[in-house]
Amino acid sequence: QLQLVESGGGLVQPGGSLRLSCAASGFTFEYYNIGWFRQAPGKEREGVSCISSSDGSTYYADSVKGRFTISRDNAKNTAYLQMNSLKPEDTAVYICAAGESCGRATMYGYWGQGTQVTVSS
Repeated sequence: QLQLVESGGGLVQPGGSLRLSCAASGFTFEYYNIGWFRQAPGKEREGVSCISSSDGSTYYADSVKGRFTISRDNAKNTAYLQMNSLKPEDTAVYICAAGESCGRATMYGYWGQGTQVTVSS
C-alpha cells in the first residue's frame, strides 16, 4: 500500500527550528520528485519546496528561501524539510507529496496527511 507519512511538526517559538520527515512506502521512492506544501486556515495550498529524483536539484518558494532546506535519503525512503528562523506566518499543516515533476500541486500523484507546524510565542 502506497503511503507518505509526515512527522516532526509541533509548536515552536519564533526564530526556532523544526525538521520535518516524510517517510515513503509502497513505491520506488528514488524515482519520484518529492515536494513539500503547506496549507494555513483559510488559505490556498502553497508549494514550499521540491527536490528532484534525477540530480537532487532543489527548489524553494521565495517566502522560505534561505531558511528552509529540503533533502532526501533514498536508502531510507525518506525526505526531510529543515526549517530554521521560523516565523508566525509559517504556521500551517505541512504536507509532502511525490510526483514525476516539481511544480504545481497537480504534478503530484501521491500525498501524505500532513503534520501541523505552529510558530507562536
